[in-house]
Amino acid sequence: MMKILVSLVKAMRPKQWAKNVVIFAALVFDRQLGFNNLGPMLRTFAGFVLFCMLSGAVYLINDIADLEQDRNHPDKRKRPLASGALPLPAARLAIVLLLLTVFPLAYALSPAFALVALSYLLLNLAYSKWLKHIPIIDVFSIALGFVLRIMAGITLIHVTRFSPWLYVVTTVGSLYVGFGKRRAELVQLNDQANNHRRSLSGYTIALLDQYLMIVSATTILAYSLYTFSAPNLPDNHVMMLTIPFVLYGIFRYLYLVQSKGFGGAPEDVLFSDRPLQVAIALWGVSILFIFYIF
Repeated sequence: MMKILVSLVKAMRPKQWAKNVVIFAALVFDRQLGFNNLGPMLRTFAGFVLFCMLSGAVYLINDIADLEQDRNHPDKRKRPLASGALPLPAARLAIVLLLLTVFPLAYALSPAFALVALSYLLLNLAYSKWLKHIPIIDVFSIALGFVLRIMAGITLIHVTRFSPWLYVVTTVGSLYVGFGKRRAELVQLNDQANNHRRSLSGYTIALLDQYLMIVSATTILAYSLYTFSAPNLPDNHVMMLTIPFVLYGIFRYLYLVQSKGFGGAPEDVLFSDRPLQVAIALWGVSILFIFYIF
């Protein structure tokens, strides 16, 4: 029983839950982070936990849908469902229990939050069934998932100064990571790429490199525009000092994707590459300093 529980947690991919930190964006960038705003902080944290549970259910659904393809993948065949460590009935039961827990609590937290959570679930069901097989649309679906996380955070607090530029930055930034993931998959799987993911047949390395060039430049431009046009930033434009951290993070990820062949699992890159971690940490500290101390 314990082995099944361990396999279940592993199949829910706790590393991937780091993506749900995006829910805190509204709290941080609307300058509501702090013990004087304990209510919004607790509501956002509760929303983060519920989204982690929902994400876990989504990953189980995806693994069930991709079971045969994962068994033929050099790395994904080691996943609990593909390897047989997690029985299929146990995974299905876990999905039902997770969803029956998440949505009543989400509605109690905020009906709008529950609606966003439902939209996230429906998006991922459509992704598992259809969208992941369509080139370009598959990556746009991933980006929409991040935008929905931003929206989820907004529904949990009373937003007064959140800049819409952050929606643009989130969209193009997640497209950048998504196209990098597709490029890494294409390189890793080589001739077997089409057998694992049908959408890969619509991509080439050269095409993905062009997409990466476009979205990386757009991400830099969108974030730069945010730093001097958002209404809640200091008038002296000190926020622009955070741009070098974003530049380095984008360049470092591109280096890892194109020179090192990483990126097939962006969460592994995030948790393993120390220079990228340092850049993100410095960016986060500078954001907190400018918003809450400066």
